[in-house]
Amino acid sequence: MPEFLALIRRGIRLPPSGWTLAAMLAFYVLAGLFGRDPWKGEDAIHIGTAWHMLQHGQWLAPELAGRAFHEPPLYYWSGALGGLLFGGLLPAHEAIRLASGLWITLTLLGLYYAGRELYGPDSAAASPLLLAGSLGLLVHAHDAQPMLIALAAYAGALGALAALGRKPRLAAPLYGAALAGSLLGTGIAPTLPLLLIAPVALWLAEDRRQAGRTLALGLGLATLLALPWPLLLLAVEPARFHAWLATELAPFATPFSLSGLGRFSAMLPWFAFPAMPLAAWTLWTRRREIARPAILLPLAFLLLTLLLLAWTYRPREIPALLLLPPLALLATPGALALRRGAANAFDWFAMSTFSLFTAVVWVCWSAMALGWPEKLARRIVTLRPGFVGHFDLFALLVGLLVTAWWAWLILTAPRSPYRSLTHWTLGFTMLWLLATTLVTPWFDYGNSYRPVAEAIARALPENRSCIAERGLSDTQRASLAYFANIEPLAENTPAGKACDWLITVGDGRRQVQAQPLGAEWQKVWEGSRPGLRRDKFRLFRR
Repeated sequence: MPEFLALIRRGIRLPPSGWTLAAMLAFYVLAGLFGRDPWKGEDAIHIGTAWHMLQHGQWLAPELAGRAFHEPPLYYWSGALGGLLFGGLLPAHEAIRLASGLWITLTLLGLYYAGRELYGPDSAAASPLLLAGSLGLLVHAHDAQPMLIALAAYAGALGALAALGRKPRLAAPLYGAALAGSLLGTGIAPTLPLLLIAPVALWLAEDRRQAGRTLALGLGLATLLALPWPLLLLAVEPARFHAWLATELAPFATPFSLSGLGRFSAMLPWFAFPAMPLAAWTLWTRRREIARPAILLPLAFLLLTLLLLAWTYRPREIPALLLLPPLALLATPGALALRRGAANAFDWFAMSTFSLFTAVVWVCWSAMALGWPEKLARRIVTLRPGFVGHFDLFALLVGLLVTAWWAWLILTAPRSPYRSLTHWTLGFTMLWLLATTLVTPWFDYGNSYRPVAEAIARALPENRSCIAERGLSDTQRASLAYFANIEPLAENTPAGKACDWLITVGDGRRQVQAQPLGAEWQKVWEGSRPGLRRDKFRLFRR
C-alpha cells in the first residue's frame, strides 16, 4: 500500500521504459478491438474473409463470401488462427480482429528497436509513441487491416538496416522476415521499398562487406519463407495463382502520377500529425547531419515509399499508412529537441484538446444513457432512427477510471523532453478508450450491417434454394455471409441466373440495376441500415 501511494504522489517516470512503456502501448493496442461488430468498409471485408477461411478450412487462398479474393493470405491466416484459439472466449469477429493487435504490437516493437539503434536508448521510446499518436493510424490500427503487416515489416526492416553492420546475426533474420511478411501480407507493391532501400543501407554501413553478406542472408531467408505459398498455389490452383499475380502486377501498368504525389503529400500534415511537423523540425535542426544514417536512412525510405504510392495507389488513407513508420523515426530527434516555448505550447495543446474532447464524450454518453441534455438526446435518435441507449454500469466505471487516469497524468507528469509527447499519445489513447467504452453502441448501430443481414435471413424460408445478388459491394456480401450465413451468387453467372431469390441494393428512391426486373419477380422485403437512405436492400422471389 505505501508503494502504491508513493506511485500516486510521484507520478509516471519519463522517459518511459520497461513495463511502464509496455503498459502505455498496451492501452493503445487493445482499446477499440472489442465491443463492436465488423463495421462497413475494410473491417467487414477482412473479417469476413478470415471467417470464411476458418469456417470452410480453405487455408490456401482467401475467399470472400464464397468467391475468390485475390489477396495475399498472411493476415487471413493470422485472423483465422485468432478465431480458432479465442473463438470460444470472444465473438468470432473480435477473436479475428486480435490479429490487428498482434501486427500493431510488432510494429511498435520494431519501431522501438529501430529508434534505439539509430538514436540511442534514451530516445527509443519516442519512436513508437510518435507512431501511436499519429491521427491517421488510430482507427485503422483497430480495424481488421492487412496493411498493418506492412507497417510491422517496415518497422522491423528499418531496425534491421540500422543494425546492419553491427548486429548481423539479428539484422539478417529480421530483414528476411520483414520482406517475407510484407510479400505474404500485402503483396508486391508495398514490398518494393524494402528492396530499394537495401543499396542505401549498404552504402551507409561502416563495414560494407559485412553488410552485404547480411543483406544476402536476409534475401535468402525471405525467399525461403515467401516462395512456398505461391508455388503451392500454382501447383494446386493455377488459375487462382495467375489471377492473383495479375492483380498484383496491375498497379505497375499505370503511369506515375504527379497529382497522386501531391495528394499523398497534402494528406500528411493532418494524417501524420504530430510526426510530420516534428520530422520537418528534425531536418531543419540536423540539416548539417543529413548524410548520417540516423537521418538519411528514414528519409530515403520515406521518399521511396512516397514515390511508390504515387505510382501504384490511388490517394487514400490505407496506403498512406506506409508513410508513418519512417516519418515517426525521422521525427524522433525533433520531438525531443523542441525549444522550451514550443514544447510547452505542444504540451498545453495536448492537455487542453483531449480534456475538452473528454468532456464532449461524457456529455454524449449522458445524452445516450440518461437522456440529458434532452435536445442532444433527440438529435442522437434522429441521426440513428430506432437507437435506444441504455445505462451500462461497467462502461461507466471504466470511463470514470480512464478519466481519473488522465487527470492523474496531467497533475503528476514531471518536466521532461518527453512530457508533451507523452501527454499527446496517452491523451489520444485515453480519448479513444473512453469513446470506445461509452459511445461505441451508437456508432456500432449505424455502421454494422447486422440488422439488415438478420432481417433478410428472417424473410427467407429455411428450405430456400440458392440466392443471387445484384449490386452488392464486398462489404455487404461479407456482412451477409458473417451475420446470416448468406453467400449470394452473382446474378450474371449461370448459377446465379437459376436462383429463385434475388437481393438487390439501391439508393432508396429508385432501384439501381443494370436491367429492370421481370414481372416474375415479387418483392418480399425492403430495408436499410438505420438513418441511411442509400443502401436500400430489397429481397425478391421469383
